[in-house]
Parts: sequence; C-alpha cells; structure tokens
Amino acid sequence: MQIVAAAAQKTFKAVRKDTQLRLGLIGMFTLLFFVVFAPILAPADPYDFGVHSLSAPGQDGHLLGSNHMGQDVLSMLIYGVQTSLAVAIISALISGALGVLIGGVAGYFGGRIDFYISEFTNVFMMLPTFFLILLIVALFGNSLFNVMVVIGLTTWPSNAKLMRAQALSLRERTFVKGAIAMGETKPQILFKYIVPNGIFPVIANTTIGMSNAILTEAGLSFLGLGDPNVISWGQMIQTGSRYITSAWWVSAFAGLAIVYTVVVFYLLGDGLNHVLNPKHLYRKGAA
Repeated sequence: MQIVAAAAQKTFKAVRKDTQLRLGLIGMFTLLFFVVFAPILAPADPYDFGVHSLSAPGQDGHLLGSNHMGQDVLSMLIYGVQTSLAVAIISALISGALGVLIGGVAGYFGGRIDFYISEFTNVFMMLPTFFLILLIVALFGNSLFNVMVVIGLTTWPSNAKLMRAQALSLRERTFVKGAIAMGETKPQILFKYIVPNGIFPVIANTTIGMSNAILTEAGLSFLGLGDPNVISWGQMIQTGSRYITSAWWVSAFAGLAIVYTVVVFYLLGDGLNHVLNPKHLYRKGAA
C-alpha cells in the first residue's frame, strides 16, 4: 500500500507541475466522458434520418443543426468521439508494440541484425505513408478494423528508432552487464531490463502519434475510404463540403472536433515527454 501511495503521490505531483500534461489529461477525460455517456448525452440517434434536412443550429430541435439526411449533427459529433478514440488507441498500440519489439531487438542484439533492421526501417520511412495506406485500404477494404490496423502497421518506424537508441544506451549499463554475468539469456535481458527502462520516450511519441492517426482516419473518410457503417468526423466534413456555402455547420463543427482532439493528444504526448524524459527531469532539477 505504501508503494502504491508513493507512486500516486509522485504521479499527482508530476501532473500538477506540468501544465501541458494537466491540460491534456483534462481534455482526455472530457473525451472519455462523451464516449461513456454518449447514449445519454446525444439528443437523438445519429443513424436516424429526420424529416428536417439542413436545419440551422437551434432550429427544429437540433442544437447544432442537421445534415442533408436530417441526422442530428450534435449526436453525430458525440458518437464520432468513439470512432476517433478507437482509431487512435488501437493503431497506437499496434505501432508502439511493433516499434518497441523491432527497435529493441535491433539496438540490443546489434551487428548484422541491427544493420538489416535499420536499413529496412530507413526504407520504410522513405515510403509515402499516406499513399501506402490509401493503396492498402483500397485493396483490402475500408472497414474501421482495416483502417486501424493499416495505420498501426505503417507508423511504427519512429517508435522503432526511439527504442533502438534507448537499447543502444541501456545495453552498456552496469545492471545489464550484471544480468549477463549472472547467465540470463538475451531475450530475458531484452524484456526484463531493456524494454521496461527504455519504453518511456516511446510512450510519449506514441501518444503524439495518436493525433496523426485521427487525422489520417479523417482524411481517409473525407476521400470516401472510411467505414460507411460508423459515424466519423471525416465523413461529416466530406458530406458537408457539398453544402458549405448554405449549411456550414455540418462540416464546421466536425472540423472543430478534430482540431480539439488532435490538440488534446498533442498536449498529452508533449506533457508525458516532459515528465518521462530524463533530460527534462535533469534540467528541472538543475534549475
């Protein structure tokens, strides 16, 4: 209990001192609130077609207006949070896991393994990622699951680079040398010492990468390659773009929701980088 209390106190202190992390957490809890209480907060079923099409905000019982099919814009915005967070979290988990595994193996094992993995990573980073995602989604389908997996499989190189740099540094540390002397195998050392101690920059980078995943999904939906069976802010912008001069609210509110969510994840990732990065901690201590 004392260890848990000390960890909680340390976490609270870190959150209180870093403004960006605090704002990011507040924004994240706000988004999660909309996800959990979406059925209660949404004034209507976002999939229902109403009789009032392109109603202006405040008219015909639609607080933020309706689209050309009579769907309530506010309800669509609230349910769109679920889609955006699902894409961000699942794609980030895939990207983070691949980056940690590939970068950790490359950095710790070194030699030819490091050379070949690093070259493969460099080649992958030179590929136009968004167009690669477009190609894969067009070939294998535009379901939400496919979109999440494709984004995760195409955004791991930056995490791999970070983890490789951490592994190159950590493998020279005394506790790793001691583990080698005690007869522990390389896989044991990698997953017991290298990954747990080097994963913090990857966590911060992955959190920032969530905002890019949201933008990518919105871009795919805007181009008509999103999942038509789910509510998406990108789809709202795409359908509303036809009526932008007469019914600006269909696209505008969805665009603002994307901007808000992206800023939240950026603040959260940057705040985690401040808290978890030893260089930042050293500078604060020296100050």
